[in-house]
Amino acid sequence: MKKIKGIIVTALALFALGACGSSGGSSSSSSDKSDNQLAAIKKSGVLKVATSADYAPFEFHTMVDGKDKIVGSDIDLVNEIAKELGVKAEVSDMSFNTVLASLKEGKSDIAISAISATDERKEQFDFTDNYYNPPQVVVINKKNKDAYTSTDALKDKNVGAQKGSIQEDVVKTQIEGSKLVTIDKVPNMVVEVNQGSLDAMVVEKTIAESYIAQNPDLTIADITLKPSADEAFAIALPKGSSDLQKELNTIIKKLNDEGKVDEFIKKNNELAEKTATE
Repeated sequence: MKKIKGIIVTALALFALGACGSSGGSSSSSSDKSDNQLAAIKKSGVLKVATSADYAPFEFHTMVDGKDKIVGSDIDLVNEIAKELGVKAEVSDMSFNTVLASLKEGKSDIAISAISATDERKEQFDFTDNYYNPPQVVVINKKNKDAYTSTDALKDKNVGAQKGSIQEDVVKTQIEGSKLVTIDKVPNMVVEVNQGSLDAMVVEKTIAESYIAQNPDLTIADITLKPSADEAFAIALPKGSSDLQKELNTIIKKLNDEGKVDEFIKKNNELAEKTATE
């Protein structure tokens, strides 16, 4: 009986050691996977990109040769990055609230969707250097232009922000006393401001101008919001993507030095306005 017990104990000990070894190997493999992400992307020939295509001119839908296509300055940027890497960009559209989750789940290599690299997000993801720093504005119905001229005027009012976006924090910290309403898609917020179910919404200025061009009843309120470095846009990466991060930073610097990012924004702002009038 003691002999049998001894065999069982020995077997359990070997199993435990094997499990520890397996666990350690898995951790190393996971780390290697992150470190070698750049090599894996180049080997596959595909850069998997997550975005939320409802934020013109950065990412939005339009008809090209009779087919629905995702376009925008962010899309031009990732296409240029893919070109520099020698691969093809494969863009997937999803709600903004799930864009970053797709990185954790391994469904995408990078996420680009006018994403701000906040301290909270940096705890879970790596980010490239900023590629654009946008001003934030308050969009209202024109009929309220004389009434909503300060953040105090929006006290107890319904103010919209896209769910999971930096604008949520802008509403909370800069429009105190207002009632934050989070909505998945920006076009839905636009409809609600038009209809009056939302009194205002906070979006990036370029985005605001694009939607105002499509909705003449809307306007940018004469309300100044404080700028913040946290609001600048960066590309999100899985944690530990040091090689990929370094490579993308080099490409982004080159494109910014050449004025390409500003060109992409201007071009797509014009495209968004044209699309709205067709």
